[in-house]
Amino acid sequence: MKTISFDDIGAVAATFAVKEGLKGGQVAKVTGSGEAGPCDDGDAFCGVALEGRGGFAAVQVKGFVQVSAAGEVGLGWTKLSADGAGGVKADESGREYLVVDSDSTGKTAVLLL
Repeated sequence: MKTISFDDIGAVAATFAVKEGLKGGQVAKVTGSGEAGPCDDGDAFCGVALEGRGGFAAVQVKGFVQVSAAGEVGLGWTKLSADGAGGVKADESGREYLVVDSDSTGKTAVLLL
């Protein structure tokens, strides 16, 4: 059982028109003016989509968030990019994020956007 929770600390979300295929919980990228969509493998991501409706969704763009993670994701300042399946992966050419929890068994990571 974990004794520390970073859930929603500093969370800031913005509303975007959403491109087809973007689902809640997936990392998202800006795909047009005021529009967000799903990431391809290796893409830089701007945040994590929350549940959407009617062609719009909130995208968390700041604060701590839990994401799905492919493979080993190190703790501390770690370079990440999208894994193409809605989550993140370690990537030496990615952007740096502060990772405060990583669970390779559960395939999740908690990071600061």
